[in-house]
Amino acid sequence: MYDTTNAEVMQMGMECLIEKLGIIDTERFISNLLRERFDYTEWRKKYFANVDLETFLNEAAEYEKAHPFQGGKNND
Repeated sequence: MYDTTNAEVMQMGMECLIEKLGIIDTERFISNLLRERFDYTEWRKKYFANVDLETFLNEAAEYEKAHPFQGGKNND
């Protein structure tokens, strides 16, 4: 079971979006998700359709090295 609450996950997600996109583009992103009735599962299937497993695993490992898991908590 996860120790992180839904509210904490939402907060962390918003912080990530704002850090990467800024406030205005974060709002645009959320608006587009709501307006388009975004289906993450379908998007993921299309996005990864042409990615072989070895490439996916290598890229995931590289990402993890560059962004080590910090336990889901900010140390600010």
